[in-house]
Amino acid sequence: MARILIVDDDTAVQATVRLLLERAGHSVVTAGDGRKGLALFEASDFDLLFLDIFMPGMDGFETMRMVHQLRPLVPIIVISGKPISSDDASAPNFLTMATKLGAVSSLQKPFKPAALLAAVADCLEAAKRRSSAASHAPGGVASCP
Repeated sequence: MARILIVDDDTAVQATVRLLLERAGHSVVTAGDGRKGLALFEASDFDLLFLDIFMPGMDGFETMRMVHQLRPLVPIIVISGKPISSDDASAPNFLTMATKLGAVSSLQKPFKPAALLAAVADCLEAAKRRSSAASHAPGGVASCP
């Protein structure tokens, strides 16, 4: 199946997502922060990236920017336990912000296993359908339906 990189500073989230994806037949690699994730991403080919937004050091937004510079067609699913910055209704929704900046999908922690697996299946299928068309367009980004 797919080779997937999970970048999240929460080891429990890493273990849970890894278990779900491996049970679905995927090959999974994990990293605890953006810098380590980026180093792994540069050193190997991945079909999909799970990226936490809020991590120490290099956050998910910066990591996503660097990943897009290296391989813009690799789909990214952002995950976060904090979709907004506060209880203020006018506060930004960081998951929505991440999708506007290039993530193809988002999941708010805690998420249901079925939602995670559906997001992965949708993104991988969409990336397959669009990869040949997008590879001919400069800077194209695969996105989920």
